[in-house]
Amino acid sequence: MVVTTEIIRDLRAKTGAGVMDCKRALEESEGDMDRATSLLKEWGISAVQKKSSRDANQGVVETYIHAGGRIGVILELNCETDFVARTPEFLTLAHDLALQIASMDPQSVDDEKTDVGYKDSDGETRLMHQDFIKDPNQTVSDLITEAVSRIGENIVVRRFTRYELGKS
Repeated sequence: MVVTTEIIRDLRAKTGAGVMDCKRALEESEGDMDRATSLLKEWGISAVQKKSSRDANQGVVETYIHAGGRIGVILELNCETDFVARTPEFLTLAHDLALQIASMDPQSVDDEKTDVGYKDSDGETRLMHQDFIKDPNQTVSDLITEAVSRIGENIVVRRFTRYELGKS
């Protein structure tokens, strides 16, 4: 099958991947959109793993106060550059994560590191393992992995605090 610019544009709109990556995935999958999407996800995950060792010391502190003022969240979301921290996509990600924290009340970002290794807590209480409230078919970790592959920088949820009236 011949890969046309229209098919590449459709795949790019669907996945947010680069033009050349979309073209390569479509060529390898012989024009099969589903297979090309799977290939892009695989390639994105390997790219994310490479980026995870880079310093992420820029970003935003996102705040969210739920209607009625009974629940509030302060979230620190980091990336590599201040340029990316100001993009609408990054700011939307920060806001979505603050909404997730407000609604699902996670107790930690991920497994807590101790002197002897990682303390595994209940998956429901760890932010990165929760189902994303806007799309239950993916976890918060999947959401961040997709954002890293689209944006091209390491993204880290550094910390958060959730406040609720009457709860200590």
